[in-house]
Amino acid sequence: MGLTERTSQGTGVALGSFIWFDSCIWEDCMTTLISEFMASHALPDSFAVLANETYLPLAERVATWQGAEGGPLGLALNGGQGTGKSTLAAFLRVYLERFHGLRVFVLSLDDLYLTRAERAELGERVHPLLATRGVPGTHDLEIGMDVANGCLNHEHTTIHSPVFEKANDDRAPREVWPVISAPVDLLILEGWCVGALPEPETALAEPINELERADDPKAVWRTYVNEQLKMNYQTFFSLFPRQVMLKAPDFDCILRWRTKQEHKLREKLSASGTVHAGLMDDAAVARFIMHYERLTRWMLAEMPARVDACIELNEAHGAERLVFRDNG
Repeated sequence: MGLTERTSQGTGVALGSFIWFDSCIWEDCMTTLISEFMASHALPDSFAVLANETYLPLAERVATWQGAEGGPLGLALNGGQGTGKSTLAAFLRVYLERFHGLRVFVLSLDDLYLTRAERAELGERVHPLLATRGVPGTHDLEIGMDVANGCLNHEHTTIHSPVFEKANDDRAPREVWPVISAPVDLLILEGWCVGALPEPETALAEPINELERADDPKAVWRTYVNEQLKMNYQTFFSLFPRQVMLKAPDFDCILRWRTKQEHKLREKLSASGTVHAGLMDDAAVARFIMHYERLTRWMLAEMPARVDACIELNEAHGAERLVFRDNG
C-alpha cells in the first residue's frame, strides 16, 4: 500500500492499518512526530527540513522494501563518523513502528567491538594498531551473527544485544544488554563500514596517511583489515540485502563532524557527572580517524553507485539529494 490511496470516502493516507482522511491530520501527525523526535534527541531546528524532505521519503521506501520481502528484512545503513547514522536509524524506527506497525530493532556495529582485553591480545598477536577499535577485524562477528540470525531467521525467541561503552572503551556487562523478543520485521545494522567491499590488493602498497607511514610501513595492519573484510564481514553483511548510505562530501568533513561528535559526548557525560577517561581531545580524534581513512575514502568512491538509496550530504550537514538506485 502506498503513501496515499483513493477511498470511497475521499483521499487518505495509508499508515499501517490506519487511514487518515484529512491531509491536515496527516500534517499534524508528522509535525508532532518530528517535534517529539527533535526534543528527545536534542536536535537543531534544521532537522525538521531534513526529516520532511529526505527521511520521510526514505522511510516510506524502506516500508515498501519490507512489505515486498514478505518477512523480516535486514537493512544496512552506512556512513562515515558523524554523518548521522544513529539519528537516521532511530528516526526510521520511530516512524515505521508508529505509522506502519512494524517491529524494528537497531543494531550498531559499534556495539560489536571486541573487548579491550581481546583487542590488546590481537594487537600483540597480529599488529599493535588492532588494539584500537574501529576497523574490520576488531568486531565480534559471532555475536553479531547470533543477533542477526535470531532477529531475521527465528533462531531464538529472546536475544541479548551487546552494548559497547565508548567512554570506557570496553563492552558493557551482559546484564545491561537490551533484550529483543524475536522475530522483528526490520533489523537495521548501522555502522561506518557496513556493506564495505575489500580494496584491491594493489591499493594497499602505498600508505594513505601519517599513521600508516609511521606505524604500518610493511602494510601488515591494513592487509589484515582487508583480509578480514573479504571473509567474515561479507558473510555478516549478506544478512542485510538492502543498503542505505549517508555520503559525506569528503573525508575532511568526516574529521570535522567526528570531532564535533566527541565534543558533544564530553558535554553530555560532564553534565551527568560521569568519569570520561576514554574520551579524546582534538589531536587524539585526528589520529583516531586516520584508522578509518583508507576504507572511508574507498567507500566514498565506490559505494554510492551500488547502494539502494544514497543520501548525499553537504558541508553544512544538510541533504543535497536522495537518490534511489531503482529510479536510475
